[in-house]
Amino acid sequence: MIPPLSARRKRFIKQLAVTEVSLNMSIADNIKAIRSVLPEHVRLVAVSKFHPVGSITEAYQAGQRIFGESKVQEMTAKYESLPKDIEWHFIGHLQSNKVKYMVPYVSMIHGIDSYKLLAEVDKQARKAGRKVNCLLQIHIATEESKFGFDFQECRRMLEEGQWKELEYVTVCGLMGMATFTDRTEQIRDEFNSLSSFFNELKNTYFKDIPSFKELSMGMSDDYPLAIEAGSTLVRVGSRIFGERNY
Repeated sequence: MIPPLSARRKRFIKQLAVTEVSLNMSIADNIKAIRSVLPEHVRLVAVSKFHPVGSITEAYQAGQRIFGESKVQEMTAKYESLPKDIEWHFIGHLQSNKVKYMVPYVSMIHGIDSYKLLAEVDKQARKAGRKVNCLLQIHIATEESKFGFDFQECRRMLEEGQWKELEYVTVCGLMGMATFTDRTEQIRDEFNSLSSFFNELKNTYFKDIPSFKELSMGMSDDYPLAIEAGSTLVRVGSRIFGERNY
């Protein structure tokens, strides 16, 4: 269960809200500034998609080990050329026919949006001889362009129970993206709704499964609000690497 805010966590959140990360600073300095105010239970996923290997190397030398990518081919190329103690998180929309290329090395897949996709990851992970950590993506934004289960679809999939028979995937938690808006209260409400749903699932379907503990929400513009709502993984890109070169 996501714990209620303690006075210490509230102080962290207040610090987060006023932390300045300058594009004139180095990648290493940006990472240091962000990580210095993250609560201990929150891990930083440096979103390196569309950024060159050199930028990732600078972040790696600053101690960052978790990187997020959204294109399988790009992530695989980076995996092959960078140190093998990096944890690669896939954070984009995943097509079933691309799963086999990353299953041998990916640390976590954030965007599982159907049972069919989860079963395909299990199938390919079995062939690779390793378990893969996965998050169920929940649609909490008002934008139709975003992917994910709605709450009822997710409940139905879990209630049907086929996922329990999958031996090579571990459902570790949930992921969601808030609406791209400057309306702070809307973003906060969306994050809180996902946090509440996480607690519901934890108490209903994953009560005796300690691996169900991750809540991936919050990006460069809204991660302080996500942490306030209980996020354990924040996905930050532009505040570390600057604007992307597509």
